[in-house]
Amino acid sequence: MSGSTPAIHGIHHSAFRCRDADETLRFYRDVLGLKPRAALRIPDDPLTGEAHPYLHLFFEMGDGNFIAFFDAPSSATADHFRPDHPFDLHYAMEVADQAEMMAFKARLEAHGIEVMGPLDHGFIHSIYFYDPNGLMLEFTCRDAGHEAALVEAEAELDSVLAEWTRDTAAEKRRFMPPPAQAAE
Repeated sequence: MSGSTPAIHGIHHSAFRCRDADETLRFYRDVLGLKPRAALRIPDDPLTGEAHPYLHLFFEMGDGNFIAFFDAPSSATADHFRPDHPFDLHYAMEVADQAEMMAFKARLEAHGIEVMGPLDHGFIHSIYFYDPNGLMLEFTCRDAGHEAALVEAEAELDSVLAEWTRDTAAEKRRFMPPPAQAAE
């Protein structure tokens, strides 16, 4: 294979399933001190287009990278949240721009690796693929309106999260008990 390999600039976000977005917000914001940046309510699975509502919650770390969570009660079971159960996750690695992302797509496909995307998330574009172990990986690049989109989403975060919590409370009660209260 000829040509140079584009540089991976770092991790944009690591994403995990969460039991409850409000519980997760309180822990990451109030306990760990991370800045919540977005609560994105999404109606459909972006890979299949099928109805699958979920909330995607983003927290910014000190280096500008993010840790993110999916609150998807319609596909969750109590087993997802057992301490000994592996996390649902994907690793998102950031590249400089769409040209580098597409260069990686071509490189991966040249190696016989199926690549999904690019997908437009409204503030980033991404491609997705599996590693040999079945781990989903993502190359992502920030759109020109990245910060403006996050500023807008941050302004709406509390109301989006409150609405999501209200709308999904009954469904969550059906599939898992409330979290144990910490001793004070």
